[in-house]
Amino acid sequence: MERIIFLCVVSACLASVHTQTFLLNPKWSPIGYKEHDVQGGNTAMDEIIKTNENQASRILDGTTSLRDGDIAVSAGKRSKVCFARSCLWSKSVDGHVYIAYKLSPEYSELEKNQIVKGMENVERDTCVRFVPWTHQQDFIDIQPKSGCWSYLGSRGGRQTLSLQSPNCLQVGVISHELMHALGFVHEQSRIDRDNYVTIMWENIWRDRLRNFQKFKTDNLGLPYDYSSIMHFGMYAYSQDGQPTIIAKSSKDVKLGQTSILSQIDKMKINKLYQCGWCDDDDYYSK
Repeated sequence: MERIIFLCVVSACLASVHTQTFLLNPKWSPIGYKEHDVQGGNTAMDEIIKTNENQASRILDGTTSLRDGDIAVSAGKRSKVCFARSCLWSKSVDGHVYIAYKLSPEYSELEKNQIVKGMENVERDTCVRFVPWTHQQDFIDIQPKSGCWSYLGSRGGRQTLSLQSPNCLQVGVISHELMHALGFVHEQSRIDRDNYVTIMWENIWRDRLRNFQKFKTDNLGLPYDYSSIMHFGMYAYSQDGQPTIIAKSSKDVKLGQTSILSQIDKMKINKLYQCGWCDDDDYYSK
């Protein structure tokens, strides 16, 4: 009798393992993110995907959903590309773009300091300055909601930017979401991206294919930037651990950034906001 009971228990355990393996198999799993080893570390977007796929709903509330993994879109409104003055933050007479922000009291002092580091990352060599909110009509309300996400460009009034704690409180992730708030889409969403990268559609989880759509972008006369903080990593939304984006120039080109803005990222900010005090040649000479 004890032997029979033992065999039944073993059989039940094996069945449980088999079921779990089936459910978590990337061919069947509803999760659009697969862990993998990346030489040089994950990109900021890899961390965002990991957090948003595992913990954040693609439907933020009854009227707002996520596009491209981390861009908040309100129902009835298209996520416009922010190369029009209507969705840019106002520039001051001194040439800087001052963006007011408010931090949730739910963040600890250490977490607030980390968010400020992400802001300083965007400010460095650009005309953008983040200032604590006092009375400004337009401002970013940074909250530890579910996942890492932002609206695209300035929406007018209070706009939420979510940095879930602790998953989203990495300098690169914070900088990435602030870049969305400034009006930038993902680099591989550029209208001319097919000249520079190959999208491996067969390796992408089927219900995340729309995250690789292109925008009709104004590229500001700047070159394609494989190293942009806004670029998807090579394995973004991979269903089988195989690359989903490959650079046409070389398969060894690293896509995306872990923590810092690229020089072209900084140039984009200054060109979009028409900061005339910054010379493009300065970047290439550094």
